[in-house]
Amino acid sequence: MADQKFSLRCYCYLDRMQPQYAAFVGTVTQGDLPTEGMAALYIEMAPGNEAFRLVDIAVKATEAKPGAQLVEREFGMFEVHSQNQAAVKEAGSAVLNHLGLKMEDRIRPQIASSQIITNVDPYQAQLLNRFRRGSMLVPGETMLVLEVAPAAYINLACNEAEKSASIKIMHVSSVGRFGRMWLSGSESEIVTAHEAAIQALNAVEGVSG
Repeated sequence: MADQKFSLRCYCYLDRMQPQYAAFVGTVTQGDLPTEGMAALYIEMAPGNEAFRLVDIAVKATEAKPGAQLVEREFGMFEVHSQNQAAVKEAGSAVLNHLGLKMEDRIRPQIASSQIITNVDPYQAQLLNRFRRGSMLVPGETMLVLEVAPAAYINLACNEAEKSASIKIMHVSSVGRFGRMWLSGSESEIVTAHEAAIQALNAVEGVSG
């Protein structure tokens, strides 16, 4: 079988991790734990096994620490972070230089689905709370469900949503074919968070997937 052509699926820089987002990442990461205010970089690629080589390049180049390194059948993804924004950017540059690519060679995000659900029913809230890793959904709140591809871009959407609105992060999943997030709060705050997330995703330049 011929080697699979390399694809830079996601190159996603977060300038400042927000309090809830950083706290949520800390509950799911298996590597170095990030904290509020750190810069972070998510890189997703295919084939997935390339993640091992690229993480090695990123962490040897700078003081940035690896928080996640995930490899599945189709895709691989890793994250590095630091209090020093320049270190995170330098780690990304080292990876791009190794690949002979530019940031604009990444696949630009596509929104697969977006739903705002108002006045959530108590029974649905109980059901959803069984699957979340973050804040609990309270009956009567409004919930945002956003799905994007490539998956790792959901981290940008979530962090920017928290920057712009007073919301709660229920769950974020950034591995696989699609990334998903569940946010909750008042209807007005969720609308604001949704607009910020969509604007951030639409601002990412890249190629068609």
